This record gives sequence, C-alpha cells and structure tokens, in this order.
Amino acid sequence: MFGGWYSKYRVETKNGLEKLRTALDEANAVVIGAGSGLSTSAGFTYAGERFEKYFSDFAEKFGIKDMYSGGFYPFPDMETYWAWWSRHIWINRYEKAPKPVYEELRKLVEEKDYFVITTNVDHQFQMAGFDKKRLFYTQGDYGLVQCSKPCHKETYDNRELMEQMLRAQGYEIGEDGRLVLPDGVTLKMKVPMELIPHCPVCGELMTVNLRCDGTFVEDEGWHQAAERYSVFLRRHQNLKTVFIDAGTGMNTPTIIKFAFWRMTNEWPSATYVCLNKGETYAPEEIRDQAICINDDIGVSVGNLR
Repeated sequence: MFGGWYSKYRVETKNGLEKLRTALDEANAVVIGAGSGLSTSAGFTYAGERFEKYFSDFAEKFGIKDMYSGGFYPFPDMETYWAWWSRHIWINRYEKAPKPVYEELRKLVEEKDYFVITTNVDHQFQMAGFDKKRLFYTQGDYGLVQCSKPCHKETYDNRELMEQMLRAQGYEIGEDGRLVLPDGVTLKMKVPMELIPHCPVCGELMTVNLRCDGTFVEDEGWHQAAERYSVFLRRHQNLKTVFIDAGTGMNTPTIIKFAFWRMTNEWPSATYVCLNKGETYAPEEIRDQAICINDDIGVSVGNLR
C-alpha cells in the first residue's frame, strides 16, 4: 500500500483534528476534493456483502470477483452488458449511501464559502444536500448516457431507462428507491433487446458517461461547472483557503491531489488537509501547511462535529 515514489511523502499530523477544526474556523473558503475513498467510507464498497447481494449470479456465471473488475468484463452481448450496468448504476447512483458521511461533511462546511471537485460519479454530494452549483464532477456521472462514438457533445438522463431494465430482470423499486427482489423471483441476466439504448442522432450504441477513454463527452453542464470552479479558485487565491483532500488516491492524482499540493505551495494562506485511511501524503514543500489525518473519513468528520 505504501510503495511507490510517493511513499516518502507519507505523514500523519499530531493533534490533526484539533488543527483542522481551527483551520476551518478561520477559513474564508473551503475546497473539497473527493475521491473513491470518501464513498467507500460512506458504505459504497465494491466487494463483499454488497457485491454478493446484487451480483452473485454474475459471479457464478462469469467468475467476476467485485464490481470494479465487472465494469471491465467483456460480456457476450449488449443484453447481458446492460443487465450488469443497470444494477451497478442503480445501487451506486440512485440509492443513497448506507452511511451518512456525505451529510456530515455538508454540515461541516455549509456555513462556509465552499466548492467541491470530485472524481466520483455516484452523485452522492447532491443527494446529501450540497448545492449543485458548487459541484464539479470531472469524470462523469453514472446517471447519464452518451453516444459511444460520440457524434455529438450531449448527455441524457438514464433513470427511467435503468428502472425499466431492472424491472425486466425481476427487480422492483422500493419506496425508498432501493432495489427489492420479490420472494420467489429468479433474476434474469439479460434485458430485452428493445431497451438497449442507441444514439438519437447517429444510431450508434449509447454508453455510460464515464471518463475511461477519449470518447468521454464533456457536455455543456460539465463546462459550466468547470468554469464555476475556476472562478471560485481565482476569487479566493489570496484568502485563507482550506483544501480538503478526501479519499483521493494515486490512480489519477493530477486532477485533485497534485493540484491541491501546487495551490497550497503557491498560496501562503492556504492549508492542505488529507483525510484518507492508510494513504496520507504531503510533500516536504507544504509540510508546514498540511494536516494529514490517517483514519476512516467518516470517523474523522464525525469527530469534528
């Protein structure tokens, strides 16, 4: 876990929670950068009990071990592909996270001038009550589909389509929005061909709006959010700004982690905060401006309330 060139940056701040509480009290602005570790802390685990509950049939038939690897599996046809993805999308986008970590984080910053940039695609910030005008989802949204080609820069809401696919497999949607499998029902591992989405412009297959290759669509909403984030940073450059790095790792560090390091180094009044169990890093250049707390994010945030 601690291998790689960045292991030399590992650090844990003594009395970190007290220092973070003081930094937040004094801050003019807070920028939250969120990665997968935040959603994991909130209960969106991709293996174990959650995986077995919704994908045991896929595990048995295809040997898939977890939701992450399943996302890359070469399914034999589009009916099976969308049976998998409709389940994956619903439980990781339209259902609320099992633990209230996002709500606790919102309560921590809601009275501050804040902005959120995230590589997560599960929409949990908005579901927890964060202002959607203060959110920038850089890597897409499980709740959107796009042309796979793509022939145009537009995305489409997929909630109704996902619900149709899930009902076709045997699921019902509970009053709380969670998937329910009625007693005695055997799940189907395919969706009807007529539900497979095709681009309304060129007729090509649609795909989920995720940044995994050069076909990712940055639609108008994406660009508007990017501009709001840029304006927020310019407006607070010379003020006391707290950058909270919540659960980002080293898979795509340039989007949040390295950017936060750079801005902290360039802004004398900035504070960099790393919340991440087992992966708290800060380079020597910003060590005096850094607070690194090596604990479960939900525990850390809860202890600050």
